[in-house]
Amino acid sequence: MRVVILGGDGYLGWPTAMRFAAQGHEVWAVDNYFRRTIAQQTASEALMPNPNLAERAALFEATSGKPVQVVIGDCCDYRLLEKLFQEARPEAVIHYAEQPSAPYSMRGFDEARITLNNNLNTTLNVIWAVLEYAPHCHIIKLGTMGEYGTPNIDIEEGWLGVEHNGRRDTFLYPRQAGSLYHTTKVLDTDLLWFYVRTHGLRATDLMQGPVYGLSTEEADQDPRLWPNFHYDDLFGTVVNRFLTQAVAGIPLTVYGRGGQTRGYLNLKDTLQCVELAMLNPVEAGELRILNQFTEQFTVNQLAEKVRQAGNELGLDVQVRSIDNPRKEAEEHYYNPKHHGLLDLGLKPHYMTQEVLMEMLQQVKRYRDRIDEKKVLPRVKWK
Repeated sequence: MRVVILGGDGYLGWPTAMRFAAQGHEVWAVDNYFRRTIAQQTASEALMPNPNLAERAALFEATSGKPVQVVIGDCCDYRLLEKLFQEARPEAVIHYAEQPSAPYSMRGFDEARITLNNNLNTTLNVIWAVLEYAPHCHIIKLGTMGEYGTPNIDIEEGWLGVEHNGRRDTFLYPRQAGSLYHTTKVLDTDLLWFYVRTHGLRATDLMQGPVYGLSTEEADQDPRLWPNFHYDDLFGTVVNRFLTQAVAGIPLTVYGRGGQTRGYLNLKDTLQCVELAMLNPVEAGELRILNQFTEQFTVNQLAEKVRQAGNELGLDVQVRSIDNPRKEAEEHYYNPKHHGLLDLGLKPHYMTQEVLMEMLQQVKRYRDRIDEKKVLPRVKWK
């Protein structure tokens, strides 16, 4: 298939580009280093010194024999996407090209404006590039489980049947995001749904939980092919942050009471999920929403898992509760459904002690690059 991957330099975008190229798809990876730039601006650089996208693509082709076509440019520039879609006529577009950090979006007005403009303009541009140049293209957008918030009822996969005054209908599940970033993802979904029902587009919205890991079949050929691994408070997911703290001898920082529950998945499973969505496209005029995670844990449970794995490796891992910088429920009901991807054939990789120990060993190779100032929270919601 002809596949365009937007945000192809990112933590998820680059492994996806390698996986799809390895599978024989014709791949274009698009990025403007926006994530790298704002990470530098906020002293939140990745743990490993990753090559740039063109260098990565050249290295991957040298090791695999499979090319990834690199396009350096801003997806907020519609003319860039217009030219690309005219050339590539993609059958699928994977949309990762967004500012992905909740804390960054809450840092101040400028960061809020950047997040809003980047995320919504990029989504609108993708929609219009498909409408004008590839109307049969399947849009696969990365959403987030954070769109739902933590309601006191079960979370369905995107849709909710409602009975009111004796009549029934189905609506997008009510969403109550906990940050501006997550709110832009809600608006993304609403934009997609408007154009799907108005123009008959095909779209899958993957409501993903936090991802952890470095290893994929392709990346393990050479550590220089590993994705950008962030461990800081702005761009690092909680699992990656805890692993880095364990290696550095920094107590694992649990926000508040630690009862916050989320659905997590291994990076390898993100690749599976996106591939399954692409190989099983929806019909024209359909918006499919899939909740993308394999296991759920509280923050306290995660900290305990990392503590046990670290102690197995001789690390003296401590856990410390700190004031919660976020505005969120620290203990709550949480029961999201997630059968859609399992029905499509997802084979989960679970967070075993062996998996955590392997990741700790990978992080230990870069221990001298860990900066404690990047781990502790620097942004408060209130």
